[in-house]
Amino acid sequence: MATKDDKKQQKGGGKKGGGKKEGQQQPQVEHAGKNLPVPPPRLRIFYDSTVRDKLKNQFGFTNKHQIPNLEKIVINCGVGEAIKNPKILDTVVNELSIITGQRPVRKKAKKSIANFGLRQGQEIGAAVTLRGARMWEFFDRFVTVAIPRIRDFRGVNTRSFDGRGNYPLGVKEQMIFPEINYDMVEQIHGMDITFVTTTNKDDQALALLKELGMPFRGEEKPGGQNVTRL
Repeated sequence: MATKDDKKQQKGGGKKGGGKKEGQQQPQVEHAGKNLPVPPPRLRIFYDSTVRDKLKNQFGFTNKHQIPNLEKIVINCGVGEAIKNPKILDTVVNELSIITGQRPVRKKAKKSIANFGLRQGQEIGAAVTLRGARMWEFFDRFVTVAIPRIRDFRGVNTRSFDGRGNYPLGVKEQMIFPEINYDMVEQIHGMDITFVTTTNKDDQALALLKELGMPFRGEEKPGGQNVTRL
């Protein structure tokens, strides 16, 4: 036969055991790594531990400062439609900030062009310059996540170097970046990405980007001014 205490415990669902009311928030617990230093990007670690030695042996560098490195990545997006509809530029700026994790700079027209209805000082594009950790993280995401999402991709052209160790690359649509929500996209637009290295020789820049994971096609030699369009 159940006692009064047993009936109260069954009725109250074991409140003595520390049950909580509906809607009551749990106490916040600090993250275990809150005070720990931010770890460096994994691609930067790979460059320091592996790529530097390979490039040194390949080109016979005697000074560590001669070894080429990735200096910065410049992402530029021109929006011609912003002449008639300035709100389109706001969308592009928002998407670039989502992709890069950095606030873009709005670009203005340097001169007026009457045939296009363009006025000097009018905002017609946006650009982002990535350095340091954000640069390495973007490069890592670009070659491992974004490029494999391109349909019928067969590699990037090695003839797109500008003759000064920099590699420009054209992207036809922002949808290759997984950070962009397809349902929220109002208009498809492309962008130009330039990988700037510390060397002024195309063959050294090619070896650097290749070791970092850039998927070049074939065994073509660097040279020419053909910008790759993905």
